[in-house]
Amino acid sequence: MKDWFRRHAKWGWPALALVAALAVGGITTGLGVTTGFGLTKGTTPPLWTEQAANAPMPTVQAPDWVKIGRELKPAVVNVSTQRTESGPAEMSNPFGEGSPFDRYFKDNFGSKPQRHTRAMGSGFVINSNGYIVTNNHVVDGATKISVKLSDGRELPGKVVGRDAKTDIALLKVEAANLTVIPLGDSSTMQVGEPVMAIGNPFGLEQTVTTGIVSATGRAIGAGPYDDFIQTDASINPGNSGGPLINARGQAIGINTAIYSQGGGSVGIGFAIPMSLAKNVVTQLAESGKVTRGWLGVGIQAVTPELARSFGRSDTTGVLVSSVSEGSPAEHAGLKTGDIITEYDGRKVERASDLPRAVAATPVGRDVKLTVVRDGKPVTLTAKVAALDTKEAAEADNNGGEKAKPALGLAVQPLTPAIAQQLGVSAKQGLVVQDVMDGSPAADAGFQRGDVIVEVDKKPVKSVAELRESVAKHGKGTQMLFRVQREDASLFLTVSV
Repeated sequence: MKDWFRRHAKWGWPALALVAALAVGGITTGLGVTTGFGLTKGTTPPLWTEQAANAPMPTVQAPDWVKIGRELKPAVVNVSTQRTESGPAEMSNPFGEGSPFDRYFKDNFGSKPQRHTRAMGSGFVINSNGYIVTNNHVVDGATKISVKLSDGRELPGKVVGRDAKTDIALLKVEAANLTVIPLGDSSTMQVGEPVMAIGNPFGLEQTVTTGIVSATGRAIGAGPYDDFIQTDASINPGNSGGPLINARGQAIGINTAIYSQGGGSVGIGFAIPMSLAKNVVTQLAESGKVTRGWLGVGIQAVTPELARSFGRSDTTGVLVSSVSEGSPAEHAGLKTGDIITEYDGRKVERASDLPRAVAATPVGRDVKLTVVRDGKPVTLTAKVAALDTKEAAEADNNGGEKAKPALGLAVQPLTPAIAQQLGVSAKQGLVVQDVMDGSPAADAGFQRGDVIVEVDKKPVKSVAELRESVAKHGKGTQMLFRVQREDASLFLTVSV
């Protein structure tokens, strides 16, 4: 799907795609009188619901986009950047200076001047003293930033800070008494609400488009904190960094990406919600960087198969697949196999909910966790620490012994040498050496280099133990595996 999402929605770049989205306009109406057609009264529900032709239309006042646009357009700026690319290295004349070939080598292989490339995006003023919000991909790698205000002034822009994980950047220009756009609460936005986008698509300054909120909470594979507002407003390259505005004239999103085959708008755009952006912008203004909370757990979604394996009837919550040594999660008492259903008083519905919630938690804060362990609710308290970046290990192996043809796995016992080669922390288990195409193990997601550490919630360290566990399962039942993959741990279910 990443082929459909193109980054760097800045006018003038070859790859013009991660642009923003806005929408305004749609007004929902209620359904009217229910009538049955061709059905016996009182015995069968009506085949459809119909609205009478003379049913009164609900009275809804449309946003005054003319007034909102007139007031807020001066706060939207054009952000143009310049990048410098070095020319090819010089190749000297092997025949020496003054030779007949001297001019040939100077013309064709001499040092060439550096090439400057330009790109363009949007931004909007949030502080009258010159603070401007835009996308990180608009200014990433720029050697020069120029900000053009609505009154025609062009000012040099300085990067106060930027955050690649959320694609947000904060700029500063030396100016005073600038028109600002107030920030709204994106968490209250509902599907169908009208929105407006202002930006500079293809360099066409102060372009306004409108539409509606098509969806909220969208994950598009842009990063671990995906939570985009989807809109059908017309968004194109150059809109990146511009505001998504609600009917109250407040910015509730930062236009960031479009879904498009050709790079232009097809009515599917995405904006970073202001509920996420406010925290990032505040930290960038204070320290120039973003510090995120860290719990120290590996998680995965609770699939229907995993839910049944854990004796649950629903798939809400997130499954703890690993707990980092010395982490806040370990100190709090979290265990692999726990299902986190609440974090700091908020329900955890999807796997994407927890990383966003933890990242936004101030470092050092105590949070309550509600988990389901062995079918019973357990309450734990964790002190959130600061997130550090960790490197992943790479693994490659061959050989192995088959545990059972029906599973489609070839495994061998884990040795200290193999563990070191794989970069895993497990002390015992079985290393997956091969996975048969089309087998139950392949369907479950097993990969070469996986280390099986548990089967049906019990440690396993030999092929014989794995065979014994398989033999206990009847046809059509499911086995629950916990595996370590590089530096991550996850659960997999296999149908026997």
